[in-house]
Amino acid sequence: MSIRVGIYGYGNVGKGTEAAINQNPDLELVAIFSRRDAASVIDARKKAGFATPVAVWPADEDSLKAHANAVDVLLLCGGSATDLPIQTPLCARYYNVVDSFDTHPHINEHFEKTDEAAKAGGKIAVISAGWDP
Repeated sequence: MSIRVGIYGYGNVGKGTEAAINQNPDLELVAIFSRRDAASVIDARKKAGFATPVAVWPADEDSLKAHANAVDVLLLCGGSATDLPIQTPLCARYYNVVDSFDTHPHINEHFEKTDEAAKAGGKIAVISAGWDP
């Protein structure tokens, strides 16, 4: 049985995350949530050589709610400056999440908001994973 993984954000980090997922037989990419048009995400995946069909859904709260049961863990691939402070607490209400938030002076604030959201949703949130040494 594999872990069903979703990616939230499909820029360079999201594409690299997909490549990493594909190297692990116990992980299965099942969904991509993106602010981009679904057709452009599908085209970008084809250009990158990813052939496995994956659901592509809008990166909005309605979509998050609607597809929560399809994903075991959601990997957040947005930027720390503007994306993750909003996206991580939002996603943690509906999914077990992992992010790479690295704006060091704001870690405590990010933790508090994300922890509150994850507890409200009965989920687990791992933040600030993968920092540079």
